[in-house]
Amino acid sequence: MSSPTKRREMDLMKLMMSDYKVETINDGMQEFYVHFHGPNDSPYHGGVWKIKVELPDAYPYKSPSIGFVNKIYHPNVDEMSGSVCLDVINQTWSPMFDLVNVFEVFIPQLLLYPNPSDPLNGEAAALMMRDRIAYEQRVKEYCQTYAKPEDVGAVPEEEEKSSDEEVSENEYDSSDEAVAGAVDP
Repeated sequence: MSSPTKRREMDLMKLMMSDYKVETINDGMQEFYVHFHGPNDSPYHGGVWKIKVELPDAYPYKSPSIGFVNKIYHPNVDEMSGSVCLDVINQTWSPMFDLVNVFEVFIPQLLLYPNPSDPLNGEAAALMMRDRIAYEQRVKEYCQTYAKPEDVGAVPEEEEKSSDEEVSENEYDSSDEAVAGAVDP
């Protein structure tokens, strides 16, 4: 197995073991979706996006391709294709970075600190520079319209219930005691 293949598998496993939901495409390790929650203290808070990641054959020496599947209103994300204009990923990528860095550092930084002077969405960039409050309101509207947990197939956190969660005594309704009879003293 080649070094890039090992690294790709290791990085994907590390991402899967983190707090991100990862869905592989065609059971491969080169294309997958990651469910990403908008950062706290930002107008994106509460939004959930499905982000498509494609790893090139030369990964980690070549950067991954990142794109939002559901709509997001952001100066550096193309509204139609979901393509991300992110210097760190596209131009200054280093093999020292891994997939967890992309989701814990790079994308949150992109959402927290948009760069309206290098836009892929000119309307969002212009609104951000002209009226920051109106821009943040539009971001929140997009979150409520396009970035709800059900928009990415996620179960809202408060509704999530693990199948291996222990059942409380009140939920446990079995007539085993009646079948087994009283316990011998």
